[in-house]
Amino acid sequence: MSSGSDEEEIQTEVIYEGSVEESSVEDPPMTEWSSLIIEMPEENLKKVLHAQGLYKPGSGEICGKYIGMSQSSVIIHPYYNYPAVLDPGIKDALLKPEPRVVYPEDGQDLYLSVCREMNQCPVRMFHQGLVTDTIDLRYYSVNPYGVRPMALALQYNKNVTTFNLTDNFLNDDACFHLGDMLTSNSNLTELNLSGCRIGASGASKLFSGLLLNKNLRILNLDKNELGDLGIEHFAQVVFRGINLKQISLSKNNITGKSINILAEAFETHNHLTHIDISRNNLSAPQNGIVNLLNQLAENKALQELYLSWDALSGVRTATAIKAVTRAPNLRVLDLSYNRLVGEAVETLIGSLGKAKKMVTLNLSNNPMTPEDALKVLNKMKSNAVKIQNLIMENVSVNMTFLKVFNQIKSLKTKKNAVIVYGGVLGAYDIAGPDMRDLVLNRAEFLTKKGKKHKVDVALMAMQILKDNGEIMPTKEFADAVAATGAPLDDDLVNEIASTFPGPKTAKTKTVDLASLVDFVKRKWPDRELPPTPPPEPEVQPEEEIQPIEETKNESTKTPKKNKNTGFK
Repeated sequence: MSSGSDEEEIQTEVIYEGSVEESSVEDPPMTEWSSLIIEMPEENLKKVLHAQGLYKPGSGEICGKYIGMSQSSVIIHPYYNYPAVLDPGIKDALLKPEPRVVYPEDGQDLYLSVCREMNQCPVRMFHQGLVTDTIDLRYYSVNPYGVRPMALALQYNKNVTTFNLTDNFLNDDACFHLGDMLTSNSNLTELNLSGCRIGASGASKLFSGLLLNKNLRILNLDKNELGDLGIEHFAQVVFRGINLKQISLSKNNITGKSINILAEAFETHNHLTHIDISRNNLSAPQNGIVNLLNQLAENKALQELYLSWDALSGVRTATAIKAVTRAPNLRVLDLSYNRLVGEAVETLIGSLGKAKKMVTLNLSNNPMTPEDALKVLNKMKSNAVKIQNLIMENVSVNMTFLKVFNQIKSLKTKKNAVIVYGGVLGAYDIAGPDMRDLVLNRAEFLTKKGKKHKVDVALMAMQILKDNGEIMPTKEFADAVAATGAPLDDDLVNEIASTFPGPKTAKTKTVDLASLVDFVKRKWPDRELPPTPPPEPEVQPEEEIQPIEETKNESTKTPKKNKNTGFK
């Protein structure tokens, strides 16, 4: 079959036939190809100057006219100086994590960034306070959810030492972030959350950060409704050890039950210098406050203790307070607005001589008697007692107390002592009615009582003064009154004379009519004696007129001349 195919002729259809002429010119060798020949000037002035140090090419890029573009098969040209386009960051964006933004330590930029992220309005006062030592946001109505940016901004802040959020109602979320801030902040020394009403749950989240914080010294939790459960949370962190020095737990509905738990925590960690647990009900049960006071008596760092408005009473509590007064560094003890009286007061002041550093003792508004106040004051006379401020407001005292007070003020060591007390019993006279008014009103009534013959007492006294002078014996005064017809008995007249006494003699008593009339004029200023009429002129006896003898011839009389006119 293959042989048959070889024998067959292959027929090809011819479309066009052309003659091929042999080229008379041969191709030049490859070394002479024009595409590889670059004509360069014999001498480049810039290169010569560059070699001499007189020319700098600038960017280092070669001008395009020196690049001879030839065939596309030439991949690398000796004068090509344009590198390929570098990666603009696509590889890092796909393969590497986003770089972390580092904010300044003052936290201002971080605060604004977090507020923008949480859609919270930033607080300008807080933002500006991040570069100062104090941020005061009292009564500012801070949004509880705006506390998170604040806490983040304060985590590594090195400026702020005091943060005050008084009366800004905070929820559990705000307390959580504040507690988290305390774990990393190393510069904050005072945190004031008075009146924020965080409750027991918020307190548990806040106290979690106290264990890791080493610099916070003052924590104010007044009026936060902690209750017994909140104090139990605080007792747990105290048991584990905290660096707080001053704690304020006033007005938190604390009873003796939770105080007993706090006393047990003080057995392991008892280094607080200032403790305020006033305005709570610590007297029920009594064991709690007694155990707490016994533990505080062993605190060598305690300086100030405030126990006002705690309903403290009884000898047992007073004995525990007496033990606290022996604390070596105690300076201020506030026991005002309690129920200490009698034997309890005498018991608690028994060791005041051993309180070497106590400066202020406040016993104001306790139901103490003047005898109790005197016992406390007598303790001040001893040189062993170093108290300089004894405050007993609204505690009544007696005259003996004032005598001892003057003795203490005369001592050189006590001349600067401040002793405050209430009212003084027995230092005043009982004020009764004015006897001058009483006797004159009685006389006025009796003289006006009669219908026929009425006498004005004021005019009567003025007339007697006018007729008899300023001083008058009592008996003559009674006769003068009787002469006026006034219906006054002898007893009333004698009482008037005793009320306005004049100078006494050995035998008689006198009446000061000037004082009587002066009081009468002030009592009845509209009454006055009628003016005294002028004396009538005396009538002279009439002279006898002698009759003139009539002349018979009257016409013969010569008329007299008028002296004034000169006419007849």
